[in-house]
Amino acid sequence: MNINLFPLTIAWMFLAAVVIGLIIYRAWVASGEDDRLHVNQSEIGMVSRQATISQKLESIDRWGQMLTVVVLLYGLAMAAGYIYQNLVR
Repeated sequence: MNINLFPLTIAWMFLAAVVIGLIIYRAWVASGEDDRLHVNQSEIGMVSRQATISQKLESIDRWGQMLTVVVLLYGLAMAAGYIYQNLVR
């Protein structure tokens, strides 16, 4: 059985590029993050900005974790396919 795994490899590379893009996007969003605690009345606008950035980072993290697991499992399955093909030959 000889299956062409090249298109699957291209799909895996695309998914890996998406994960790398999420890492870069998360770093870009996190650069605007303010870690200080704002308790003064004059800083009330900063609290909503902090909450918005925090929600955005949580969403990016959730997608990043899911896609990382998918990329790893997909890569392991492809590696198993390559190994199996070489053993059968």
